[in-house]
Amino acid sequence: MASGPVSSYIRHNFRHFNAAALVDAADAFTAHIDKGGRMLLAMGGAMSTAELGLTLAEMIRRDKIHAISCTGANLEEDVFNLVAHEHYVRVPQYRDLTPEDEEELLARHLNRVTDTCIPEEEAMRRLEGILIDHWRKADAAGHRRFPHEYIYDALLAGELEPVYQVDPKDSWVLAAAEKQLPIFVPGWEDSTLGNVFAAHCLKGDISNAGVIRSGIEYMMELAGWYQQTAPSGSIGFFQIGGGIAGDFPICVVPMLEQDMKESDVPRWGYFCQISDSTTSYGSYSGAVPNEKITWGKLTADTPKYVIESDATIVAPLVFAIVLGH
Repeated sequence: MASGPVSSYIRHNFRHFNAAALVDAADAFTAHIDKGGRMLLAMGGAMSTAELGLTLAEMIRRDKIHAISCTGANLEEDVFNLVAHEHYVRVPQYRDLTPEDEEELLARHLNRVTDTCIPEEEAMRRLEGILIDHWRKADAAGHRRFPHEYIYDALLAGELEPVYQVDPKDSWVLAAAEKQLPIFVPGWEDSTLGNVFAAHCLKGDISNAGVIRSGIEYMMELAGWYQQTAPSGSIGFFQIGGGIAGDFPICVVPMLEQDMKESDVPRWGYFCQISDSTTSYGSYSGAVPNEKITWGKLTADTPKYVIESDATIVAPLVFAIVLGH
């Protein structure tokens, strides 16, 4: 197993408790891939604004991640960072902000995500200006595509390249587009671009909201991907945070088995969740892995890991071990 200086440091120092769980989960991740397995990443939270692309893009390029389920925010915010990074404003003293301070940021069209403010004009409106053309053309032609496919088209056509403000190798969405990686974005309509799209439909700029394929169609697409991929190798599930980005894809196995009545549907072959949320046994998103056994998602033998820590710290370290950094 390759082990560069970062990996070696982690292995030497991370020996117990959540630190040990991190190493164990990373080693099992590597073993899963080495045996010919595939890995789906479920990504909640604000990981793109946390610039997870610095390691996730390399994970994608080196075939360590084979599909992604993410929130609409994570999909768009990686591209926002790609085209507007120099205009972001960091607020390290964010805990001390008053409501009046927050109003001042709003007046400057700066939308805060913890310690980082996303600039509306340079990020959101810049991407809107590109995508509205794609949406209108699809509307006129009667075409229908998934939200991420329109972004893939714009990136691969080089339409945003003149305004890149970070090294493109650090954009996970660009890496995914170049790989044509399957992406599933449940609940896309609650994202900034989802709101923008709805507004254009309400204004009549787009006559048919159906040019964006739906969440149900994403589930159908996911089912097809799982059925096509599972025969060639076990599929693992690496989850960052809770919520819809994780709940949506993990349900595909019981759906195929219990609702489609398919036989011999393989369970997820690896499971790891990074979360700093307190587990609540009445909370679906916070349910411990063993509970997922009763829903037909995992088996008693599935390697299962929970790392209770901040994903902005933990996920890059796990990826560093998998990559042998």
